[in-house]
Amino acid sequence: MSHPIYRVKSFAIVAPHTLKVDFGDGSSRRIDFRPALVGEVYGPLRDLKLFEQVALDREVHTLVWPNGADFDPATLHDWPENADEVSAAVKDWSSTSTMVMRDLPK
Repeated sequence: MSHPIYRVKSFAIVAPHTLKVDFGDGSSRRIDFRPALVGEVYGPLRDLKLFEQVALDREVHTLVWPNGADFDPATLHDWPENADEVSAAVKDWSSTSTMVMRDLPK
């Protein structure tokens, strides 16, 4: 069974902690990251100045922040379907700190 590979092509900051993300397959998502901004890695992104330092890593085709935070492109692509699961996982990780976003089911 093959899984689609998604690549972030571009993004724009459209509101506090919210990005419009465009993907290589022509789709786009408007993502409010606030529910996922908890824990050691993602919590610091609540600081809007840090959040707005988001960049596109052209090698791995996803969004990255200076503190090392990133999200798997498939997670971003399927955010509407996975938002609750992502938020719950990040909250759980904040207490265990043993998982990374790439461990989410695809």
